[in-house]
Amino acid sequence: MQKVIILTGPSGVGKNTLGDFLLEQFPQLSYSVSATNRPIRKGEEDGRDYHFMNREAFEEKIRTDELLEWQEVYDGTYYGTLKSELERINQLNKFPLLVVDVFGALNVMKNLKFKPLSLFILPKDLEVLRQRLENRGTDTPETIQKRLGKAEIEMQEYRQFDFAIVNDDLSKAKSQVASIVDDFLKSTH
Repeated sequence: MQKVIILTGPSGVGKNTLGDFLLEQFPQLSYSVSATNRPIRKGEEDGRDYHFMNREAFEEKIRTDELLEWQEVYDGTYYGTLKSELERINQLNKFPLLVVDVFGALNVMKNLKFKPLSLFILPKDLEVLRQRLENRGTDTPETIQKRLGKAEIEMQEYRQFDFAIVNDDLSKAKSQVASIVDDFLKSTH
């Protein structure tokens, strides 16, 4: 039986934290490593955090239909889900957990031949999101402004997902996603 779990939301909302939590709680899940052409950040590892490649290699994967979905998230910066990642996870007899951009998530839902479980993580408000992005210390003020502008647009899409969870209390959000994922994995359809 094919099952895919999609976790999405604006940048800085805590989707990676919640994704890591789900992987700890459910050994039958495996993280689908996204592809990108953005530069590798300090502490990241190719193949673990992302499949890092240059722009030409990414565009070649688009041309040869090797991506389940892809987005040019910011000017010249691509992110996407390699079809080979889902095959790799299937070979492990596990279910893929995709932690992806909102519009990438919508594309995955369109491109899969079966219905995944889709979870949209929301911030309490944009000011909380701004503080989280600033506290991460990985982005310039200009990049944070871009991310917040994008977040406003992305947050309008939450109704297209199975569940919307406000991450204003991490332990509560963890409990909610764990309960939803547990029900989904136990279901027979």
